[in-house]
Amino acid sequence: MSRLARLAAAHGVCTSYDPAPGRTVQVPDGTIVEVLAALGVDASTPQALDRALERHAEEEATRLLPPTVVVRARQAPSPAVPATASPAAVRGGLPPLPEGTAVYAETEDGRTLECGPAGSAGAPEGHGGAEGLPPGCHTLRAEAVDGRRARATLIVTPDRFPPLADRSFGLLVQLYSLLSSRSWGMGDLADLADLAAWAGRATGAGFIQLNPLHSAVPAAEGEGVDPSPYRPSSRRFADPVHLRVEEIPEYAYLSGTARERAAELAARAAELREATLAKDGRIDRDAVWSLKGQALELIRTVPLSPGRRVAYCDFLARQGRTLEDHATWCALAELYGPDWRSWPGGLSDPRSAATARARNELLDRVDFHCWLAWLTDAQLARAQRTACDAGMSIGLVHDLAVGVHPSGAEAWAQQEFLAAGMSVGAPPDAFSPHGQDWGLPPWRPDALAASGYAPYRALLSGLLRHTGGLRIDHVMGQFRLWWIPEGRPPTEGAYVRYDAGAMLGVLALEAHRANAVVIGEDLGTVEPGVREELAGRGVLGTSVLWFERDYEHRHTPAGAGSPGGSGNETPQPLAPEHWRADCLATATTHDLPSTAARLSGEHVELRHRLGLLTGSLAAEQTQDTMETAEWVAHLVRLGLLDGAGDEEPEIRAVYRFLARTPAKMVGVWLPDGVGDRRPQNVPGTWDQYPNWRLPIADGDGRPVTLEELVTSPRLHGLLETVREELHGPDPKGPRTGEPEAPGPGVPGPEAPHVPGRPREHP
Repeated sequence: MSRLARLAAAHGVCTSYDPAPGRTVQVPDGTIVEVLAALGVDASTPQALDRALERHAEEEATRLLPPTVVVRARQAPSPAVPATASPAAVRGGLPPLPEGTAVYAETEDGRTLECGPAGSAGAPEGHGGAEGLPPGCHTLRAEAVDGRRARATLIVTPDRFPPLADRSFGLLVQLYSLLSSRSWGMGDLADLADLAAWAGRATGAGFIQLNPLHSAVPAAEGEGVDPSPYRPSSRRFADPVHLRVEEIPEYAYLSGTARERAAELAARAAELREATLAKDGRIDRDAVWSLKGQALELIRTVPLSPGRRVAYCDFLARQGRTLEDHATWCALAELYGPDWRSWPGGLSDPRSAATARARNELLDRVDFHCWLAWLTDAQLARAQRTACDAGMSIGLVHDLAVGVHPSGAEAWAQQEFLAAGMSVGAPPDAFSPHGQDWGLPPWRPDALAASGYAPYRALLSGLLRHTGGLRIDHVMGQFRLWWIPEGRPPTEGAYVRYDAGAMLGVLALEAHRANAVVIGEDLGTVEPGVREELAGRGVLGTSVLWFERDYEHRHTPAGAGSPGGSGNETPQPLAPEHWRADCLATATTHDLPSTAARLSGEHVELRHRLGLLTGSLAAEQTQDTMETAEWVAHLVRLGLLDGAGDEEPEIRAVYRFLARTPAKMVGVWLPDGVGDRRPQNVPGTWDQYPNWRLPIADGDGRPVTLEELVTSPRLHGLLETVREELHGPDPKGPRTGEPEAPGPGVPGPEAPHVPGRPREHP
């Protein structure tokens, strides 16, 4: 192994990758040097490389404790005894220590436990079982006999993620696309609460999975907001564009000219909504925020009541510096534009004296953005309470984007945790022969470990406040990410490894505290062993019908050539009983065609119009027609469909198939309920297609309101079909109260717990 390869391995940088079985690609040396530099390691010259290797060896030899130690809590034998990790388990999880080194754990609740000296045969008596370390974030101290001392973060994590008590089905929806007759040009949190109340009570749905509601980067002068929910400014705080203005309590107390002005804005919002709901209408996020922003400025002139004021102050205290940083960035962006890297006078440093002075000078605007975060948090909480009150066993399932926009609030406030000059993406594969660059700066694994994973813990804790579940976009990023140095193509990136035990442990801890189920988006290239590790911990995967094939049994589709021709052999559709149980089963995602478009082949024509096909239109259509016909024939053989040719029964059969699998969650793409043919996003396009700007529409492209959706016989029939397949032909009727089964993470005999509401911390 070369010296550069040794140094790279020491810092988790992979020098090669395997795009396909039996094929290995070497990473260019220049890429490795640049990635190491982003990790604070100089390997630019042979002399620098030698110094870096020597320094690493010296640090490893003299360090008592790693910066973070992660230990799994043992499984509790009964609900009456909490899961704990014994001090002996802590000591066993440490690297070799000098003999006689004393190790102590200081718990979150103020106790100090002796973990025993290094080299001893066992832990001290009386420190195991219920007297051990509960799940949580503790402090570990070591004292060597030679006088050296060390301190580390000790994270005790649950052995598994909160399980689901029962199988359930739910809706998958992009919130912005869900317009009601009351929303201001795009779907909002009141629309979400209404959908949850209807879906839970009238259909028996157990969850609603959403797109990321993260705060977006505001538009630069003369430009529009990036509508993608996967390139946010901050993942920690939801965007106030989702607020329902009229449901803010102070709105009712507007008077005089402010009241008149608010009425004018509402009238303009109604015009915007009608334009959006016209055939081929588009969601204009910038116009929506312009109107809502003006209305919110008016509402802020109304003083808070004493009770509301106290609640706001509590929110500020609970969020602390994280919210202060976010609001400061928002205030500075109003003055200097949304890219902090171009700000003047030291403002690019969130901890500089210049930033502190600017924060004081802009205190009113900083408070305004804190207030917006509070209002949005309150409406999110109401939506989750509504879902639970409607009988949903899970409620809302939020979505965590894999990263943040490089010029946004989170990138500004957490610069020390992000790799400068790097972008996350994907290496070349069969679907993207040139690779992908997502334009998102990655977290530095070394900085995360040094902080005890503090930013990740805070992010997860905030996201899980008002939810019963969390979807992790590109969950493989818990193990490794493809880093692309600035100026290089995606083909010249390198994988950088993360401490998966720590990343998953932190995720399990916060999910446990929130009592939330976790779903990993594990589509695409997945490293061997990753799905098995996730399943072993209780993380659900994502299975999409069209990709689920039986790769052990191949055959030649009719018309594809002579039998036995290896070039045309394709895997058969995977039988429903062979699907994995630990997954969310769906027919599509936000990046894929709707089921109607898939069945009709219209998605191929769309990709042809956009110039995205790699082969000829005729060849692509032939291949697509054969694959679709194969799936339809499969549905007919299973008795789920009488015959091909009618779109609505075919879509019902697709979802009946999903419900017949053992999948613990079945997701119904809400636009499929009315035959929408348009994808919400077409990867590989920017201005060629209205990504993230389409309201839900019927098969003719006419937008459909929330009120029309909930009265649609077609949607009712689809959801009833799924419910019957899951729960049998003798329904109990619409739910009107609390769910009969306990929520995720509740093992039955334990005290009742409302799904999505956090347990008390240990």
